[in-house]
Amino acid sequence: METIKLLRKLAQRFPKSIKSHGDRIGLMTGKLPGNVYNILLCLDFDDIVLAEVKKMAKKPDMILTHHPFIYGPRGRVLKRDLVKAHTVEEIDKLGIPVYSMHTNFDTGKDGMNDALSEALLLSDIKPLEKAPMARGGKLPHKMEIHEFAKYANEKLHMPYSELVHAGKDEIERVAIVGGAGSRYFEVAMLEGYDIFISGDIPHHARRDIIARHYNYLNMFHEIERIFIPQMKKLLLEIDPSLNVTTIDHEEVPELII
Repeated sequence: METIKLLRKLAQRFPKSIKSHGDRIGLMTGKLPGNVYNILLCLDFDDIVLAEVKKMAKKPDMILTHHPFIYGPRGRVLKRDLVKAHTVEEIDKLGIPVYSMHTNFDTGKDGMNDALSEALLLSDIKPLEKAPMARGGKLPHKMEIHEFAKYANEKLHMPYSELVHAGKDEIERVAIVGGAGSRYFEVAMLEGYDIFISGDIPHHARRDIIARHYNYLNMFHEIERIFIPQMKKLLLEIDPSLNVTTIDHEEVPELII
């Protein structure tokens, strides 16, 4: 398939206009080929993925990631991060471009947060009015909050999570945003959701949630691994003849008790 046609199809669903301010999306490194047949998907491109690519008999025409491989001005980032600079040098030698779809994928229909909501089996899924990247919906039935936390762990394939329980004891309406979205918790609270799910929550945000007698389930950024099967499904809907391979190499930190 012509690369430009594929990217235009993706852009119709996930336009750059809906990305967060200051986000770095699009071509990270390399030059896009005229046609693309083999696509490699991963959450993050790094030296681990690079090592796997080097071993592949059939190299991908493009690597498509969720998180931007180079976040910030290229020269400044590579000067500061010599490991990343080496990875860029090596992937450029192979002639394989790295392309990233980040907050535009998070916000767009059938993107990250729709996929996470569907994994939780929520119904009536819709964007939050004051935070359209986030999604809210209704569980199949009410759950006691600790039961819900275990349910969310199972559905989002997490071995554990961190619960701030300062609000309702029963959960029915759930709001979620993948990644580091704790700043949206008050929007979810004011729009009537019983709990908000996101990750990377700082101490002061936990204290704010407790002060407001609300609930928050902190789930690691790695729940965004759902990008890989979701994007594969979308790519094959565009062109079933594409050969889409995946590398899912990220794990949550080891829990020490």
